[in-house]
Amino acid sequence: MSTTAIAQSREPLIIIASNRGPFSFERLDDGSFQTRRGAGGLVTALSALAQQHEVLWVAAALSEDDRAWAAEQGSEPVMVEGIRLRLLIPDPDAYEQYYNQIANPLLWFIQHQLWDTPRSPSIDGDTWDAWHHGYQAINRQFAETICECVAGAERPLLILPQDYHLYTVVGLLRERLGEKVQIQPFCHIPWPGPDAWRILPAAMRDSILSSLLAADRVGFQTDKDAFNFVHSCRFYLSDAHAPDESHRVRFRGREVIARAYPISVDSANLNELLANPETTELREVLEQQLGGARLILRSDRVEPSKNILRSLQAFRLLLERYPEHLGKVQMLTLLAPSRMEVDEYQTYLREITAEGALINADFSDGRWEPVRVIVGSNYLRVLAAMQLYDVLMVTPLADGMNLVAKEGPVVNQHHGVLVLSEYAGAYYELGEHALTVSPFDIHSTAETLHRALTMPDQERRQRAGQLAGQIRQADIRRWFETQVEDALAALDRS
Repeated sequence: MSTTAIAQSREPLIIIASNRGPFSFERLDDGSFQTRRGAGGLVTALSALAQQHEVLWVAAALSEDDRAWAAEQGSEPVMVEGIRLRLLIPDPDAYEQYYNQIANPLLWFIQHQLWDTPRSPSIDGDTWDAWHHGYQAINRQFAETICECVAGAERPLLILPQDYHLYTVVGLLRERLGEKVQIQPFCHIPWPGPDAWRILPAAMRDSILSSLLAADRVGFQTDKDAFNFVHSCRFYLSDAHAPDESHRVRFRGREVIARAYPISVDSANLNELLANPETTELREVLEQQLGGARLILRSDRVEPSKNILRSLQAFRLLLERYPEHLGKVQMLTLLAPSRMEVDEYQTYLREITAEGALINADFSDGRWEPVRVIVGSNYLRVLAAMQLYDVLMVTPLADGMNLVAKEGPVVNQHHGVLVLSEYAGAYYELGEHALTVSPFDIHSTAETLHRALTMPDQERRQRAGQLAGQIRQADIRRWFETQVEDALAALDRS
């Protein structure tokens, strides 16, 4: 559908804005492009949404081939596998500043409270340049692209910016499009309390907060995140006031709702992937490698907030205190590379592999290897391992939700026990049926691992069944539909 057709229709138009789009493109030898669909649940949810509503997705062209595809399409949105897509082409230097200096690691580390504040960060001239000419510039380009796509539209508009990359796009859209549109950003990562935000200079911090308060509502993973957002606004913005309800902010004549929309998994898609012959083959290989040993599984990105290093230290303590597990249990750590251009991530990976090697050196008997660390992006291998675990460790220092905690119980076939950090967003939904730990307490985590490995079978079955049942009640489609329903209801009232 052309921009003109988008403008002329009377049906509501839902616009998704995100840094990464639902598809990537590869130029073939004949000059045509091959489309690769993203594996994330957001794409699946949007595909279902597109069957009921008109949907436009605006994202950045990230690879050279993506940029070539976008250049060929011009400014018109293009239908790709049922989704209307518009890729903007960012300036490479501006994108580098926006993504690798401000969004990652500055905002990411603030929101996961990872900065070693006596030493870092040091906000210097380069940081300010990246803020103005990178982060703000790319957000401005997103806003201009969205406005271009809906130019002249008199139909109801619902705009859903996604995550910390696009905080300031909200205010820019409100300035350009006025009050008739519904703007509803969603923050996928944790929102910490006011103290964490003191790292940012006031001009940056207030720009982010005041922009988000140009929304109609702001979505978060948990009620705690929504509560922290409201109090961050109250603490730092003199014009922001919260009435008796703790999840509303009044700011410059507007009332903004902060609401939790807990994200979930795509159960149907998981079942399809489990039936894939490659998944079956990978599972059989893992079973052979385990040789009857019980499996403690971690599956994470190489990300300091995931707390991978302490989980290995807790496993070491388990083997030291409970030698009955020697030769009978293996810890498999599957790691997907993430932001490896950031120094802190490279250092963290080196520390993980070193700790795993030391555990093997101290406890291996030549036939049994207690730790395996595998680095690589292979989701089918992750699903194969999830079917086999006896214990799944999800122990982040901070996490918006952590979908591993939801995927594992849905696909596991061993009545596996979930060991869950109280700082994972999933804790608020699943903590009752998991074994919960402080991610900083390796002593208690080791004891919890022992409890999980020695838990009576009846209790294991009961906990596993309760986890799987609760997760299946609300899948990824329902997560998106709830947000859209709230926004469309507000449009109907306006």
